[in-house]
Amino acid sequence: MNIVFMGTPDFAVESLAKIFDEGHNVLAVVSQPDKPSGRGMKLLPPPVKEYAIEHDIKVFQPEKIKENKEFYEQIKALKPDVIVVVAYGKILPKEILEIPKYGCINVHASLLPKYRGSAPIQWAIINGDSVTGVTTMYMDTGMDTGDMILKTEVEIKDDDTYGTLYDKLKKAGGLLILKTLEKVADGLTLREEQSEDYTLAPMIEKTLGNIDWNNSSENIRNLIRGLNPMPGAYTSLNGNKMKIWNSEIIDSLESNDAPGTVIKANSKEGLYVKTGNGILKILELQMINSKRMLATDYLRGNVIEVGSILNS
Repeated sequence: MNIVFMGTPDFAVESLAKIFDEGHNVLAVVSQPDKPSGRGMKLLPPPVKEYAIEHDIKVFQPEKIKENKEFYEQIKALKPDVIVVVAYGKILPKEILEIPKYGCINVHASLLPKYRGSAPIQWAIINGDSVTGVTTMYMDTGMDTGDMILKTEVEIKDDDTYGTLYDKLKKAGGLLILKTLEKVADGLTLREEQSEDYTLAPMIEKTLGNIDWNNSSENIRNLIRGLNPMPGAYTSLNGNKMKIWNSEIIDSLESNDAPGTVIKANSKEGLYVKTGNGILKILELQMINSKRMLATDYLRGNVIEVGSILNS
């Protein structure tokens, strides 16, 4: 098939690579503009653009796609059979959606209609789900509201983080888009309307990571997992910010202390904190201007007093 691919981050590269390796004719790639990064604020290309350049695929990086006649004419002239969209970052206007013969197909990292929006992977973990997945769908002018084509489920394991689940879902998405394109090419017009019983997965704000120790151990642990590796869950110790990257629920201990109270803190056992309904063991942490490390390693060279209070 003749395909225009629209995507920006690493998550989208897996689908693009699968499409390219399968032998589809990738006419062009559309990605977000290069962005400044690092201390020197050097302009860096998005991962999808990097892949396209390595494989001699034409690249478009419009600042905007809505009411952009030049971009519209460029895509229309390519005469794509389908436009595949994976984490591009913008909602496509109607005039773009109407260009390809078979429509615009999106790869979305949830089991729609659950978790429409920009952060479905994080919210699935934060909310304590045991299963998520990937959905392909025909795009319309709404946010993740189009008719569904195919789905594949992915288990969320107890030790999964945003990072590990991200990797699982991008691989699942790459496989699912190939199956979807095969069915579309065969003339199978699979469509299933989304129900109105949907949930949203809004953009993750950094302040979401501020741990409220009055919450349950399970909810706090899910928050930590869902924000690892970015933007990170955090608390405050003696006025200093502490990021928490990994934790474990402790059922063998009880405490009547106030939530946020440090119950244990030593290099052999680690760091234990009272929550709203139990005790959470902090396995990995990061103090400001320091690197991530095991809590036991941190406590070999630093003292956290038992009875100290971690604050929201």
